Amino acid sequence: MENKEAKNTNEELNQEEILNNQSADNATGEDNAPTENEQPAEAPVEVDPLEAAQAEIAELKKQLLYKAAEFDNYRKRVIKEKADLILNGGEKVIGAILPVMDDMERALEQMQKASDVQAVIEGVSLIQKKFMGILEKQGVKCIETKDATFDVEVHEAVAQFPAPTEEMKNKVIDCTLKGYKLNEKVIRHAQVVVGI
Repeated sequence: MENKEAKNTNEELNQEEILNNQSADNATGEDNAPTENEQPAEAPVEVDPLEAAQAEIAELKKQLLYKAAEFDNYRKRVIKEKADLILNGGEKVIGAILPVMDDMERALEQMQKASDVQAVIEGVSLIQKKFMGILEKQGVKCIETKDATFDVEVHEAVAQFPAPTEEMKNKVIDCTLKGYKLNEKVIRHAQVVVGI
């Protein structure tokens, strides 16, 4: 009888431990038993590394083709813009010079009728000043040669002449053709006579 009672007591204790363990699991959120709505976790699908690499290569090839086409379009656009600049680059300058051409034509007409030479000289002088003003706005400047020391960067010696004084040695004595700079770049050297 004692065995039966001990056995019943042990069974009751075991049941209480099971209930206590289940209530503790529920409290911590650990429920090992799957419910009706839960599905067992699926095993991760293994991806073939070769297929993944081939897919990546295909994507990179596609991107490369897009970039190559984009660069080709850019290159063609730049070539077209450069060609347009070469063909029409002087348009601004020519537009600025045309009024001087009109003045020259009017001056030529007046020269045929004029009896006062001084008035003709003044008119041509005004046209020359106007033309020089337009060139200066475009960045053209005349190279100074008066009393300048000979400089091979801006001068071209066409003749040498004995210097009249010691100070005139290696200096410009005379200018036979004016030189010009465009934005500090020499576009025509001044042709000068140098004292030796």
